[in-house]
Amino acid sequence: MAITNKSYNNVIYTLARLGEFHEQIETVSVGDIYDIDMSKDTLFPLMHINPLNVNTGESELIYNFQIFLADLVSEKDNWQTYQASGLTKLIDLKNNEQEVYNQQLAIAVDIISMLRHSTQQSLNGVNDINSAVYYTQDQFTIEPFSERFDNLLCGYVFEIGVKVMNDFNACTIPVTAQGAGY
Repeated sequence: MAITNKSYNNVIYTLARLGEFHEQIETVSVGDIYDIDMSKDTLFPLMHINPLNVNTGESELIYNFQIFLADLVSEKDNWQTYQASGLTKLIDLKNNEQEVYNQQLAIAVDIISMLRHSTQQSLNGVNDINSAVYYTQDQFTIEPFSERFDNLLCGYVFEIGVKVMNDFNACTIPVTAQGAGY
């Protein structure tokens, strides 16, 4: 069976689609960390994909990314849910920061799970669940952050390697015989 090599654009598009169709993510962006739009006009929660590097294996490429998941922290007194209202002696409830951390961590686990098990990809276009198109393995460190920009944001960032098969076919390289050193 021939391998269909996946490009950088294919991998970015797949990650962006995971965010786009996740029902708790409103905005997906791609680029350098400084490209994250922190303005008050951005719809939150936000997923930002920061490309890092690409590693090669025997028959694979591993595209490495930082994934940022962030949401606004409300500093209003009326943010509380019914469940949170019973925690007044345990937790400082001046804002919903803990709730935002909870939701963003759940989204991070969702994204890792979709790539680790590749179930969604297999259900949408690949008939064999063992033939994952994009997948990941490894353990992940999901790190919390809290930042004050034009607004208060918090969430999580993690690095993920997206593994795709690549046959490194030298027969299809667009180079003349002279340029290939023959």
